[in-house]
Amino acid sequence: MSMCPVHPKDSQISPGVLLKYGMVLYAFLLFMIPWGIREAWGAEKQIGFAAAVKTALEDNSEIRAVKNSVAARKEDIGVAGSRLLPSISFEERYMRTTNPTYAFMAKLNQKRFTGQDFAVDSLNNPDAINDFQTAFTIEQPVFVKNAYVGLDMSRTEHAAEIELFKRKKEEIAFKVAHTYLIVHTAKEYAAVTEKAVVDAKEHLRIARLKYDAELGLYSDTLRANTALMEAAQKNVSAKKNLELAKRALGLLMGLTESVDITDNLPEIPAMELDYYTKASMTRKDIKSMELRSENAKKSIRLAEADYFPSIGIGGSYQLNDHRYPFGSEGDSWQVVAYLRWYLFDGMKRDYEKTKAKYRAAEMDEQLRGLKTSISYRIYDAYLALEEVRKNVELSREALKTAEEGKRIVKMRYETAFSPIVDLLDAQLVNDRARANLVARENEYRLATVNLSFESGTILNDLKIESE
Repeated sequence: MSMCPVHPKDSQISPGVLLKYGMVLYAFLLFMIPWGIREAWGAEKQIGFAAAVKTALEDNSEIRAVKNSVAARKEDIGVAGSRLLPSISFEERYMRTTNPTYAFMAKLNQKRFTGQDFAVDSLNNPDAINDFQTAFTIEQPVFVKNAYVGLDMSRTEHAAEIELFKRKKEEIAFKVAHTYLIVHTAKEYAAVTEKAVVDAKEHLRIARLKYDAELGLYSDTLRANTALMEAAQKNVSAKKNLELAKRALGLLMGLTESVDITDNLPEIPAMELDYYTKASMTRKDIKSMELRSENAKKSIRLAEADYFPSIGIGGSYQLNDHRYPFGSEGDSWQVVAYLRWYLFDGMKRDYEKTKAKYRAAEMDEQLRGLKTSISYRIYDAYLALEEVRKNVELSREALKTAEEGKRIVKMRYETAFSPIVDLLDAQLVNDRARANLVARENEYRLATVNLSFESGTILNDLKIESE
């Protein structure tokens, strides 16, 4: 029994015309929009994963900022050490005075003092006198306990900053790996949508053949054409997401243009939970906090150092003249040694010491909390990896059954045993299964990278050499 096509006779729009305009719209969506995006963004670079990470570790803004922070901490060592080195100063002073004491002293320093200057009137009411004083002074600390402690603390702080810099490298490598995977997944999504477009075209071709042979309905061609347009729209969106992911990868590398990928991430083998737990306890941020906890304990010693005296030596060479700056009518020198000991400072040292003890206890608690938090995140990441691994297997099975189901429905539709609705539904299930498998495989790769990052082994696992 043949099926009669349902077509309103008064309609002036033929199926061929509708299909023609539909295909024109599809061509515009598929080619013009992505072409416009590429024209706006310019040519894009292509790069492998190892090169992408290397570039990011050199040009990423966060890396550069932390590198400057490390350099600043290194200079703090010099600042602290400078307190133990001699200080040399030059000074030029001018004085004009009628003060009896200063006038008497100025003349003596200028070596212009005479017997007439002993006159009582001259001593009590001296004439105004000028004094240009040129002085070279040197002071050398011999024992300054808080300076020694401060130098040790600055070295430890620099070491802690270096460990944080290493952790920042691991973080940037993780971000690059994550974004690299996003680009890879976006490419696969684009390929999935391309395949969906190809399938939709084939369904439309079959519907048209059946309609032309008066074995199918006109509405079937419309539904097939609508399905093709929807597939084309998804393909355009997938390509847009791919371009956006490429731009994000470029930004991580310190670039302003999009970057395409040329290979896949190195495979990271899954290990037992104990491996990750043990490795995480040597993470760079833990080492950094351990060093800062050590410094917090040293701050107690720093506070206690103020109870000790400071000992030093020094000297000066002085020129005096009543006419010119830098003049040398008279010259003199002196050598000094000093011991400076604060016997009472209003209990400041006691308060500083107590405060340092609380700070040390605070750092200990933060370190303990960090280790506990990392242990939990390792456990969470490990369970997530196991979950995604099982889901990948299930997604592969789901795709097999979806493809087989679509094949059967397609055969039934071609032999007029199933309506086109069943075929489109089967195609939708198949497309969804394809996309789901892509997502699950990407989640598995990301889960391995995340577990590697949380355990602090990401650079080794990804075979990345870092100075």
